[in-house]
Amino acid sequence: MRIIIADDHAIVRSGFSMILNYQDDMNVIGLCADGIEAYQMVAKYEPDLLLMDLSMPPGESGLIATGKIKEDFPQTKILILTMHDDDEYLFHVLKNGASGYMLKNAPDEELLLAIRTIYNGGTYIHPNMTTSLVRELVNHHEPSPNSNDPFHILSNRELEILPLIAKGYGNKDIAQLLYISVKTVEAHKAKIMDKLQLKSRPELVEYALKNKLLTF
Repeated sequence: MRIIIADDHAIVRSGFSMILNYQDDMNVIGLCADGIEAYQMVAKYEPDLLLMDLSMPPGESGLIATGKIKEDFPQTKILILTMHDDDEYLFHVLKNGASGYMLKNAPDEELLLAIRTIYNGGTYIHPNMTTSLVRELVNHHEPSPNSNDPFHILSNRELEILPLIAKGYGNKDIAQLLYISVKTVEAHKAKIMDKLQLKSRPELVEYALKNKLLTF
């Protein structure tokens, strides 16, 4: 199977690449550092599977990129690799089309099992996360929307921009990172402040911290 690895840490990319290339049935064909590069490499190489880190600052996060890639390249299966054992992240990436979600501290054998399971058409969820998922399936409904939940309030583009603003990036810097105009950044920033009913950057930073958005 042809695999691309997206992670913002070079040593992590190299480590995963060594593990996978050692397998007879796996071949890593590309390495990238954020969601934008991941999208570009998937478009170019059309891999069978993409290993996607959830948090890749300051570039586009895996959380955002997953939806874009699955919409345009549905044949590529996505396995999310993350340090976040968080229900909201899990539900969001599955809803956006990921086929698996596992923690980075899992043993190598579990990573290989997850990849093979997904490649063969299955879904793999890290055992620590299955309880909450099963609970929601038994109850036959999605997690109850939280009026303060950014995943329900903000668009994908706004979820990209908010953490960058909170980290201190200027409008011009954000525009260059996301390949959009400064005016577009300003418009999104105004919508974010209005939707979240925030009036200053300190309030926005506090909101991002409380909602764990600075890990994007």
